[in-house]
Amino acid sequence: MKFNSVLATAATLAPLGVSAGPTPKPSKMREMMALKTKQWAEAREQGLFGGSALYSKVTSATTCKNGVANGYHCNNVDLHGFLSHEDLGSQEQAGNDVWGWTSPDGREFGLVGQADGTAFVEINKDDGSLRYIGRLNTQTTASSWRDVKVIGDHAYIGSEAAGHGVQIFDLTRLLQESRQATVNASAWRPRVFSTQNDLTALFTGADALGSTHNIVSHAASNTIYAVGGESGANARDTPCAAGMYIIDVSDPANPTSPGCIPQDGYVHDSQCVTYNGPSDKYNGRQVCFNYNEDTLTIMDVTDGQNPGIISRTPYDGAAYTHQGWLTDDTMKYLLLDDEQDEMRGTDPNADGHTTTYIFDISDLTNPVNTGYYKSPAKSIDHNQYVLNGLTYQANYGSGLRVVDISGVHEDPTGGNFEETGFFDCHPEDDDVNGEVKFLGTWSVYPYFKSGYILLNSIERGIFSLKYTGREAKFNN
Repeated sequence: MKFNSVLATAATLAPLGVSAGPTPKPSKMREMMALKTKQWAEAREQGLFGGSALYSKVTSATTCKNGVANGYHCNNVDLHGFLSHEDLGSQEQAGNDVWGWTSPDGREFGLVGQADGTAFVEINKDDGSLRYIGRLNTQTTASSWRDVKVIGDHAYIGSEAAGHGVQIFDLTRLLQESRQATVNASAWRPRVFSTQNDLTALFTGADALGSTHNIVSHAASNTIYAVGGESGANARDTPCAAGMYIIDVSDPANPTSPGCIPQDGYVHDSQCVTYNGPSDKYNGRQVCFNYNEDTLTIMDVTDGQNPGIISRTPYDGAAYTHQGWLTDDTMKYLLLDDEQDEMRGTDPNADGHTTTYIFDISDLTNPVNTGYYKSPAKSIDHNQYVLNGLTYQANYGSGLRVVDISGVHEDPTGGNFEETGFFDCHPEDDDVNGEVKFLGTWSVYPYFKSGYILLNSIERGIFSLKYTGREAKFNN
């Protein structure tokens, strides 16, 4: 493994010609992390982080029948497999992010974020069951926050753990382990990969990139952005201002960085695309839709040395602008999650029902909040990803929520949005139609060709699910 440094020095970390970011604001993220940590500690005392003794493996499919699958409330979503975080080798028995990788020969693997590392599972495409293949432990210490994205055949893993950097791991190593598990099943054991010898590289940079809150990818340019973070070279009080720390991974074994993008300060999460939408001026440009705690900030980052803010848009009800996703390839609308509006009761969220904000971004210089969608259940939203007119939402205590948003072009207010399926992985609050707490699911990955969906629970483990409801109503 190679420990790689950026090309720039700490003194010139910000892009050339760009001054350091704005004066850092008080850390809303630090306050929220403290609140979450407190709630998770209370849940642990109550025994909810119970491991395999409390949450048994599921190795065969259970149909969602009469609104229930294996004890979990559901609608149009079947349960095909489950492994607890203890089953996945975690000592902390606590989960966070999840992403997926499809190998060149079409096999499907889940990358399961945990407080103390990343576990790898293979999805059996015949029945959706899960096999634990191995894990990569945290580079330094445990942290409840870990994020992973994939470009090509490599995973890029960051964490809020101090001094962690970005682990770069060659996912093709999982293929050999999977073959061994099949050929020599009686003797084979899941592989614990070495953080010293089994990484393709560890990116820390000349200035000691430490913690990151999220990892953002733009595959077309082979770029990873390490965003957020409460310590290290990308923290709020550094020249990077916890913005977008650029990592060029054209050669995964030798990652480099031209610097960072600090103009709008802290970036919590982002979706970066090669733009092909109504704002003709930006067609062919690399545009990032940033979720920056109190605004939707759209940036042109085509030239990392000379990035620019296209627009910076606040909205009514904002409490913590968290994450979002484009609704389709027309790039005319996006959906936005706010992680504290339900908890703080900011209008229109006084009732605690999960609220998704709808933005018309036809004019990138002037996004407009056209409406919102409210879930039937009370819960805090966290992450959502869109596929074929359906958004797959990971909403803490209410679990996976599948919503048909394909009619946004006909009614941008969200009036025709409709929930078409759900799987509630946190039954403890079902009797009261949900609670506004940071318990339950963290994230979802819906992009496997097989149709299987991975849902990662904080307290429980990884679920393999399949949506059986109707297709998006307004898709042509």
